[in-house]
Amino acid sequence: MPPNLHSAPKARPWLALFRVAAPLVVLALLALPRPALCQSNATVALTPAERAYLSQHPVVPLCVDPDWVPFERINEAGEHDGISADLLALVAKRTGLRFELLRTKDWKQSLHAAETGQCKVLSFLNTTREREQWLRFTEPLLSDPNVLITREEHPYIADLAGLTGQSIVLPKGTSVEERVRRDYPNLTVLTTETEPETMNMVSGRKADLTLRSLIVAAYTIRKEGLFNLKIAGQVPEYANKLRVGVVRSEPLLRDILDKGVRTITPQEREQIINRHVTINVQMGTDYALLFKLLGALLAVAGIGLFWTLRLRRLNAELKRLSETDQLTGLYNRARLDSEYRVEFERAQRYARPLSLIMLDIDHFKRVNDELGHLSGDKVLVTVASIALLSIRNTDVLGRWGGEEFLVLCPEAGTADALVVAERIRAAVEGGSFPNGRRVSISAGVGTLVPGDTTDSLLQRADAAMYAAKNSGRNRVCS
Repeated sequence: MPPNLHSAPKARPWLALFRVAAPLVVLALLALPRPALCQSNATVALTPAERAYLSQHPVVPLCVDPDWVPFERINEAGEHDGISADLLALVAKRTGLRFELLRTKDWKQSLHAAETGQCKVLSFLNTTREREQWLRFTEPLLSDPNVLITREEHPYIADLAGLTGQSIVLPKGTSVEERVRRDYPNLTVLTTETEPETMNMVSGRKADLTLRSLIVAAYTIRKEGLFNLKIAGQVPEYANKLRVGVVRSEPLLRDILDKGVRTITPQEREQIINRHVTINVQMGTDYALLFKLLGALLAVAGIGLFWTLRLRRLNAELKRLSETDQLTGLYNRARLDSEYRVEFERAQRYARPLSLIMLDIDHFKRVNDELGHLSGDKVLVTVASIALLSIRNTDVLGRWGGEEFLVLCPEAGTADALVVAERIRAAVEGGSFPNGRRVSISAGVGTLVPGDTTDSLLQRADAAMYAAKNSGRNRVCS
């Protein structure tokens, strides 16, 4: 990760030297061996209309950026390759979609092909006002910060608006170019055709800086051997949230893709990134002196940074395990209780709506008795996956215990929560379960009212769920 970029560093010689060396340390760590990619077996529950769409459209034309390594490219064999390709392969596998690559010579031609209807999907792009006029977007496939890259002697950049008389170089036709021209008229914008050309212009003093993806910058600096470059700042509001773009005439296709995107776990994303950013770099003798001079500092700083990151990851993993239900991967009751108390206090303090949905699998004991506990576990996992795909982005889902699940619905009154609960119920009823067994749930909705306590609101949601069971099951009550 880049160093802390939110405040300018003090003028200390050792810190200045470390700032020069730090990018090299980070890039060296990226070359450490990575574990093999481990994928989950998640699948998505499609509506009848979505299944019909797949049947009517067995192949979906796809356009990509043919030269945006390591995110994506069209390789020598004419295939889609890179981080985007691997992520889309997971989406395709879990939704049943089949993509057909439309080969283009550059990103501009890909955009034109989508605008003219030759392809229905663009693989990996940020949203802009212009693009939203003709594209629908999924949830982000990947989030990645944009960082400022300069030569090593350039001072820290706290604010791009404060620069005068400086040039920034950017690949032509990107969303970043569009935004920089609009937001920072004080900069002279230069454009290139490729990422390596962009970095080389900064390295070769033909431009003062560039603003690029951290992943792309790390890859290009290592591949091209541009070790006179460093991270000199960050523009948080320019973070890349790379999504799948779908032509506006295909709303069902966007919905199917969105469901697939939401099944991808953070661990799967990290493993895919590591696999593509890790490359072999052939170093020329011109850099031998640089590495000799920095050798001692890199050794000390590298070991320290390595163990700091290692300990942080271990601590984060321990925290995750303590808060996660090991069977379903959802929040466990302890984490749910913590989240609930935070949302309850916020709702009361600011007089905002809050609802709870209590879910219970109907006749779950029969599943265990007739099919065995292994099949029962599979039913729990499947219901968890279906519910996770059915809630809103702002909702929080966890396993409350046994066959019960709880959904926290901030900013939702009774009507909104009933919509979410009914969506989950319908998706479970139409879902695919082990041994072809039909599974249903009963759901109860409780909504915060004046005078409520955390316990009274929970009790009301629980009572509503039992009312659903007592009135025939496979329904939602409030």
